[in-house]
Amino acid sequence: MNASDRTPADLLRSALAADPARPLVTYYDDATGERVELSVATFANWVAKTANLLQGELSAAPGDRLALLLPAHWQTAVWLLACSSVGVTVEVGGDAADADLVVAGPETLEAGLACSGERIALSLAPLGRRFPTVPAGYADYAVEVPSQGDRFAPFVPVDPDAPALVVDGTERSGAQLVEEARADASALGLSPGARLLSGLGHGDWKGLSTGLYAPLAAGGSVVLCRNLDRLAPDSLAKRVESERVTVTAV
Repeated sequence: MNASDRTPADLLRSALAADPARPLVTYYDDATGERVELSVATFANWVAKTANLLQGELSAAPGDRLALLLPAHWQTAVWLLACSSVGVTVEVGGDAADADLVVAGPETLEAGLACSGERIALSLAPLGRRFPTVPAGYADYAVEVPSQGDRFAPFVPVDPDAPALVVDGTERSGAQLVEEARADASALGLSPGARLLSGLGHGDWKGLSTGLYAPLAAGGSVVLCRNLDRLAPDSLAKRVESERVTVTAV
């Protein structure tokens, strides 16, 4: 990654320039049997579409605060990078009543209704499927995002020193986030091409860094596993081997 990268969106742009075809996020849900693999290019395309949805359809702007009420999931990673692209501050597990926008999953729809601004719902179903019926008070992400543009340009340049992420009561700017992600990558022994398997949730910095930011900062990739406790130990060992995992955090 480039030393000049100062936001997560910068890190993604560098990854895209370096090798768009390599895997970036491989997602497993051991409750449903789902497996999704996204290359850098495919992930960046989802990020661009989501950022266009945020900036265009939802009128989000730098300084707005978005309550992200989602579990560890590949679409959660997309939203984190999309918000960084626009300059929106993500509050992971934040209070929807205090947020300008909210993004909720099936288990957090009721909590998200406290937001008086725009509300987006994700089914988190395999293949990114739509809800059978759009939840009351929400727009369905799977309906809204496909028509968005494949390239994104912010209306206003993103300030690396502005708040980018709030998790576990701690606020980080984009620049602080990147610096900490690089430090975590070094502590984990991640190098370009490393492949990290994470079974940690996204409710704290450790889970977010391990499950997204540190591998991205190192030029590596992540195998993100949800409901990993449902997987037998011998099956986990087989996954580590088949996915060519070099570092594990479970």
